[in-house]
Amino acid sequence: MATLTVITLTLNEEHNISACLDSARWADEVIVVDSGSRDRTVEIARTFTERVFTISWEGYGAARNYALRQATGDWILWLDADERVTLALAEEVKSLIQADAREVDGYAIARRAYFLGRWIRHSGWYPGRVVRLFRRGTARFTETSVHEQLQIDGVVAPTEHDLLHFTDPDLHHYLAKFNRYTSLAADDMVAAGRKFTMRDLLLRPPFQFVKMYLLRGGWRDGIEGFILAVLSSAYVFTKYAKLWERCRGSAAPGSLP
Repeated sequence: MATLTVITLTLNEEHNISACLDSARWADEVIVVDSGSRDRTVEIARTFTERVFTISWEGYGAARNYALRQATGDWILWLDADERVTLALAEEVKSLIQADAREVDGYAIARRAYFLGRWIRHSGWYPGRVVRLFRRGTARFTETSVHEQLQIDGVVAPTEHDLLHFTDPDLHHYLAKFNRYTSLAADDMVAAGRKFTMRDLLLRPPFQFVKMYLLRGGWRDGIEGFILAVLSSAYVFTKYAKLWERCRGSAAPGSLP
């Protein structure tokens, strides 16, 4: 019988971690990798699993690869703390890993992302498939500072059912991440040798808004879709403004203004 390990990363996720792990309690193994939470995250996680590890933060990709090294299951399901596995998806995952189709090494799962309490069905967010279920030993994460990618050797197939993603329940939550993520993204561009150009700062932010709100139907997502498109444009502007700062030497890579 094939076994499944669920992995998740945490940092001050006491408001999310219980619901996340409860939705995955059917897995054979659950691994939580915490990077120094100062709330009750670790305490709560240990009520679901003994496999809770605390590590020094070296980036999202490095933390996920650490979690992969701890896993013993035949298959891995990667979850973020603000995600939930539905009963339908759980049954599908169990069926897939027991069928163990040898020609498939990973499955791309659609995510229903909720922004400010609304399921964003357009704006380029849905289905937004990502490989979250994969055979252990076939994949690893890129070790970028933010928006790490899973690199998998093998065939990937889609699942039928969705994963729920409760991202940014309010603007305070979004903006609390905004500064950190734009700084990390700028650092990654510097590390990759990317140079600042005025064209990026002038053209990319408005294009981001047009792409999300008009071309990808964000207007269908109501006021939440409009706010999301505006904030996404501001995110792109800030990311490239911080690249300009780093390129001119006013802020050293790795610093968080």
